[in-house]
Amino acid sequence: HTPGAVPIAVGMVFLPRTNFAGQERCRSILETEILKFGYQIYGWRQVPINVDVIGEKANATRPEIEQIMIAGNPGISAEKFETDLYIIRRLIEAAVMNEHIPDFYICSLSCRSLIYKGMFLAEQLTDFYPDLLDERFVSRFAIYHQRYSTNTFPTWRLAQPFRMLAHNGEINTLSGNVNWMKSHETRMESDVFGRHLDALKPVIEAGASDSSALDNVYELLVRAGRNAPHVKSLLIPDAWSYKPTMPEKLRDLYAYSNCVMEPWDGPAAIAATDGNWVIAGMDRNGLRPMRYTLMESGLLYVGSESGMVHVSESQIVEKGRLGPGQMIGVDLEAGLLYHDAELKESLADAHPYGEWGKNLTQLDSLNETGVAAPDYTGDELRRRQVAAGYTMEEIELLLQPMVEDAKEATGSMGDDTPLAVLSEQYRGMHHFFRQSFSQVTNPPIDSLREYRVMSLKTRLGNLGNVLDQNESQMRLLQLESPILSNGEFAALRDYLGDKAVEINCTFSPDRGELALRRAMYRIQRQAEDAVRGGAVHLVLTDKAVGPDSVAIPMILATGGVHSHLVQESLRTFTSLNVQSAECLDVQYFAVLIGVGATTVNAYLAQETIADRHRRGLFGTLDLNECVQRYKSAVDQGLLKIMSKMGISIISSYRGAYKFEAVGLSRWLVAAYFPGMASRISGIGLSGIRLKLLELHKQAFGTTALSLPVGGLYRYRANGETHAFQGPQIHMLQSAVANDSFALFRKYGEAIRQSPPVNLRDLMEFAPKGEAVPLEEVESITRIRRRLVSPGISLGALSPEAHETLSIAMNRIGAKSDSGEGGEDPVRYKPRANGDNASSAIKQVASGRFGVTAEYLNNCREIEIKIAQGAKPGEGGQLPGIKVSGMIARLRHSTEGVTLISPPPHHDIYSIEDLAQLIYDLKQINPEAKVCVKLVAQSGIGTIAAGVAKANADVILISGNSGGTGASPQSSIKYAGLPWEMGLSEVHQVLTLNRLRHRVVLRTDG
Repeated sequence: HTPGAVPIAVGMVFLPRTNFAGQERCRSILETEILKFGYQIYGWRQVPINVDVIGEKANATRPEIEQIMIAGNPGISAEKFETDLYIIRRLIEAAVMNEHIPDFYICSLSCRSLIYKGMFLAEQLTDFYPDLLDERFVSRFAIYHQRYSTNTFPTWRLAQPFRMLAHNGEINTLSGNVNWMKSHETRMESDVFGRHLDALKPVIEAGASDSSALDNVYELLVRAGRNAPHVKSLLIPDAWSYKPTMPEKLRDLYAYSNCVMEPWDGPAAIAATDGNWVIAGMDRNGLRPMRYTLMESGLLYVGSESGMVHVSESQIVEKGRLGPGQMIGVDLEAGLLYHDAELKESLADAHPYGEWGKNLTQLDSLNETGVAAPDYTGDELRRRQVAAGYTMEEIELLLQPMVEDAKEATGSMGDDTPLAVLSEQYRGMHHFFRQSFSQVTNPPIDSLREYRVMSLKTRLGNLGNVLDQNESQMRLLQLESPILSNGEFAALRDYLGDKAVEINCTFSPDRGELALRRAMYRIQRQAEDAVRGGAVHLVLTDKAVGPDSVAIPMILATGGVHSHLVQESLRTFTSLNVQSAECLDVQYFAVLIGVGATTVNAYLAQETIADRHRRGLFGTLDLNECVQRYKSAVDQGLLKIMSKMGISIISSYRGAYKFEAVGLSRWLVAAYFPGMASRISGIGLSGIRLKLLELHKQAFGTTALSLPVGGLYRYRANGETHAFQGPQIHMLQSAVANDSFALFRKYGEAIRQSPPVNLRDLMEFAPKGEAVPLEEVESITRIRRRLVSPGISLGALSPEAHETLSIAMNRIGAKSDSGEGGEDPVRYKPRANGDNASSAIKQVASGRFGVTAEYLNNCREIEIKIAQGAKPGEGGQLPGIKVSGMIARLRHSTEGVTLISPPPHHDIYSIEDLAQLIYDLKQINPEAKVCVKLVAQSGIGTIAAGVAKANADVILISGNSGGTGASPQSSIKYAGLPWEMGLSEVHQVLTLNRLRHRVVLRTDG
């Protein structure tokens, strides 16, 4: 058949292979929707494939692959045809979903592109699809992506490329982006889509991967009228906040982008097309490689590696690489190549962004308001502190250093206190949330050295229609930080006037068992009614706490309101400003913003600062400086927590739920923090209410007032339980010193009688019948081989202690771990008495301190430390005072200079990079096994599967309670999960993927 002079569209369709009735129904739906739009169908084509080249699993899940050919109408433009095809496809997808037909997917439906993809290796593509070897197949461009997938259950539909882009990387802010997109959908209006706009919702398909979700939004914005380069700058913008040398018009462009859409943040190298443009671009940090080669013929190659395509060097006109945030693109219609500066200049000139930016109100003047006069003193202050759960320990160990040093308080050792759900003491709600972090597949960011890519800029107000391109989208307020002092919050409240509605977040203590649930319902409804009534700003406050009112935890209130407004598609209409008494440390701020808060005012913490300032506890600092130092400490702490997850921008972190709830009931998490990981259920609203009432009684039911002493950070009588308590440690030391087994058994019994601290304390051995004869049990010698002393660096320990550990472990046939920082070569040779002081395991950390070929060749195992239990997502730190001459010599550094390892390994940004390092280490020492150290978190099973595929011999799952020489307190207390959770997940995932036999699993913590 020879088509006429009309454009032709082709649909590449995956159909359910074994469901013949479903196949036919899908074809019928496709044809019906196409004909409804007035287009003619040429017919269907069975795509030739060669199933012999793919694996068993891929073949078992293989869809039926067919193409449908469609004729465009005479005179129709390609843009109009593409838009109609986009709407048709979304209508088809909705119709098929409504009929619950599985395994249906449209790879592409376009007059400009045709997608061939599947589950096979790179070299199998043309073997599987013979079409691609047909010389009659001609195209102006081609986008190809081979994906090294750690996806536990890969599927054909999630193979790349997607309909507009191929993405190498990981979107760290996916959950937040999905929630915000759901809210944006309500505001969407476009003449391009007309009455079919509702058919495009939800924009992000159910079950989409991060790359697929990004493609969904990318496609929508292109079809609405933006070109491919503009959409890239909107979704994956360059870092601009701290680039004073950036041209002003580019800053105006990115300021506009920041008002329109939350960045999709994370490592990203993308290749994308809208049919008119083909572009390639990088994320703001440049965490994926992207190189280009331009030939004399005008052919442009862009990809992750040099030499992907064999070309003659003599024919190369230009070659180079893209830097962070950069793009390169080709205007296919004009046949012009645009480098980064040219491309961005053309985008910046497309609209008067500078003029539009005059609508954006900068609220920097709030910083000039000074400090508000204290509202509470004496007994009133003390009662509110008790009601908020404050302790003397928190004020002394957290708040005081934040003011004195203008940075978050640091600690050492590990965390030996119970999980919040196991504690017998009152624990604030932020204790139930564990911070997420990046490891291997997406690196953490160094918030200190890479501060230029980080931003706390916060927008407030009624966000506009993301499909528009006009000045109304910048009619917003902007702050440099979401953290507000009492004076700034009062000034903001006055500025907002009637546009803000205040919601009381307290409940009556005598309203019965359902009082808290009813209060949450009231708050959600008041928020919804206020927004529907035109409120542009909501203020959630617990300042009404008193003898007859109990404060609702502001994390609960904020999460409840945010999730409800998202569910009702109202979140983008308003800002969510939180005024909290309970908020004191960095973790609380992070959780509040992570569950949706726009700004936060920790008013009682600042009242406490004012009280201590009146008592002269801050020396010569004036009160305003004290408050600003506190704010600065919180800002830096927020950046640190964001950077652990590889997130650079606060607007992308807001509402992203980058925590795992541990010990909150599943109903509570589903209701108020939907989408957040939660595997250990626990306390619900009824239990929280009882704890709040007890705290309220302590605050307002007595006349003698004093703050509880605490005990979370240090063991104190009548304080929090600790796994290692003074009497028990003394008993252990005495048992060892006196070689007393009886005393050791007494010590063991004391441990067993202690309240539960860890998840394993809740478990008991289940006998499987008759006891095995002792002679059949594995020998003591073999059991000892499984024991390893954790990695502790020379420097964190004295040389004598470090050597003693190595000698002891070698004597009993176990292994010691050197930790990061190297080891004295003198220890590599056995001593005259037969002792061996060389660590059996040599660690390779991100700073590579002390790592030499000699070091790596004097061990039985090499451990790559990706993360550390006490501070995952951060690098090691050795204070200068500990850097002696010997330490400096071993670490190839200078005596007395503080040594800090970067958070990521700068040669590991993906599983492929890890596989390369493992290969290199095995070349240096072929006899040594290679271990990869990870920290337990939700999703670690997927990462471990990739590590196993990268040919690691051992995977170490470190628990959250591990020790450290120095770390922020929020990391020690709130980052990572118990190893029990990580180990069980890794074992299950490796077993399901038939990888368990390839690795040894080890744990510490």
